[in-house]
Amino acid sequence: MNHRKPYPVKSFDLHGLNGISDRTLETHFKLYEGYVKETNRLNDEIREFLKDGKVNHEEMPAYSELTRRLGFEYNGMVLHELYFANLIKGEAKGPSRGSAFLEAVTENFGNYELWRTGFMSVGNMRGVGWAICYQDPATGSVFNHWVTLHEHGNVAGFIPLLVMDVWEHAYLLDYRPAERNRYIDAFFANINWKAVDARTAGAMAHVGV
Repeated sequence: MNHRKPYPVKSFDLHGLNGISDRTLETHFKLYEGYVKETNRLNDEIREFLKDGKVNHEEMPAYSELTRRLGFEYNGMVLHELYFANLIKGEAKGPSRGSAFLEAVTENFGNYELWRTGFMSVGNMRGVGWAICYQDPATGSVFNHWVTLHEHGNVAGFIPLLVMDVWEHAYLLDYRPAERNRYIDAFFANINWKAVDARTAGAMAHVGV
């Protein structure tokens, strides 16, 4: 079996965000690195199980657990990369007029403010997880979804446009548990709308394909 290249730990220069401290980011980056490490480790162990071309009855429980765990670690890695990549210092004005993202949310929600209210409300739901704005490549429609445990709630085939981490590690060093809404405000004060728009334009290129 060919050796799969390990996933690299990506770097994100997010020093000096508004309302999200460097201390929080340092902790968050270390957590992300753990997801990358575990994804690579699990892939190696799964490959080891398969090297002789079979998984026998005695091996099946361990193989199954590795495979199930991979979904959690892999999605944890990817969602964190999307989250960090849609943050940037000093991008608080919202999507630019005429942008693909603004057009998409206006068509599906009526206007940007209604979409924003819906997305922030998803982020304020009880529990820990992710608020994600997805686009359906079959129709171009935009939806706000709640995803918990990384791999539970992702919609097959949908393309993430904006990803917000609302696990407690994303904000507890800066805000009390009851102040999640303040963290969400801080998140919106740091959105990299150019990155979000690029994702939307890419998604629109596949609509109906």
